[in-house]
Amino acid sequence: MAPLGLLSEGEKAEIMEIRQQKGYCHGKCKTQLYHAEEMGIRIGKIVEMLNNRGRGPILLKIDELRIAVGRGIAMKIMVKKL
Repeated sequence: MAPLGLLSEGEKAEIMEIRQQKGYCHGKCKTQLYHAEEMGIRIGKIVEMLNNRGRGPILLKIDELRIAVGRGIAMKIMVKKL
């Protein structure tokens, strides 16, 4: 498994795990991960990396949706390349 944020453009992967931050997170990290689930980022979903350049958010395709995800959250989403 590898973090979603390390996929190259055009690669597809299955979401295997969504990790929470260890230690005290002031509630912000749980809110961000909950928001990711609301957008369709869930265990078992197949994602395709559309844009992973530069420092800003990455662009994913899940089902027929295009979703922008911050790199911090993308590094907490563990995937298995297909």
